[in-house]
Amino acid sequence: MPNEVMITAAVTGAIHTPTMSPYLPITPEQIAADAVAAARAGAASVHLHARDPRDGRPSAEVALFRPMLEQIRSQCDAIVCITTGGGLGMTAQERAAAVSELHPELASFNMGTINFALHPVAKKHDQWKHPWEKEFLEGSKAGIFRNTFADMEMLCKIFTDSGTKPELEIYDVGHLYNAAYVLDEGWLEPPLFLQFVMGILGSIQPTLPDLVHLQQTADRLFGPQNYVWSAFGAGKMEFPICTAAAFMGGGCRVGLEDNLYLAKGRLARSSGELVEKLARILAEFGLEPATPDGARQRLGLKRR
Repeated sequence: MPNEVMITAAVTGAIHTPTMSPYLPITPEQIAADAVAAARAGAASVHLHARDPRDGRPSAEVALFRPMLEQIRSQCDAIVCITTGGGLGMTAQERAAAVSELHPELASFNMGTINFALHPVAKKHDQWKHPWEKEFLEGSKAGIFRNTFADMEMLCKIFTDSGTKPELEIYDVGHLYNAAYVLDEGWLEPPLFLQFVMGILGSIQPTLPDLVHLQQTADRLFGPQNYVWSAFGAGKMEFPICTAAAFMGGGCRVGLEDNLYLAKGRLARSSGELVEKLARILAEFGLEPATPDGARQRLGLKRR
């Protein structure tokens, strides 16, 4: 499929807070509706986090994920990817609970422990819709996202038992070497699905040389035939990194988890709008979004 690009829509995440955008989906119904809109705009895969519907706080409650999957699957054919990243401060067991219960086709899998710093964003707001938001963001200055090798071994067993393919979240070059170790240990099987996450403070930044370095390192470690990859840049670098990734043979990820703006000073009203913009950019170069079944074939997935 040389002219088809696999698009992932990350629709809410656990970074942005309700104060930052009135369009950020919060309830299971809102998150599912945004995922369906993104799928209809061209996303082959939808990446889901859950939030407490009362105040938008990140949550790992299985009871919040279940209606999302039911609503999405009843309205479109997109591949559903559930996070095991959850939110800062959650244990690996808490973050993986929905995978164990719901057995999605895909689930995200962070390839290591990193400083995951969101505190600079807190300086941009003086007033907050909910008290937890400022504390959550400022607290990240002293926090980490933890995924030790013991955590990763446990998560790999959950993926295997659930029949779920992991989407390996690569926040830095060292995470590729972690993935190579996990592969050598037999905890995972090729082809790997690598998602290059660029632009979080504490991880690799969204520059073209860094994107090239990630891909070349993956080629050297795994061989081009043993992995599929995608990339995105957080914030204003979302579309530049996605466009470059498409030219390099990779997939792209957009959505309100990673970027709240459709253009400078203009908030996106949905992840679907961001997918539509990416599809227009790709069309200018003779590229088109891959279908969910095309993405399944590329990733080695069997339809649920």
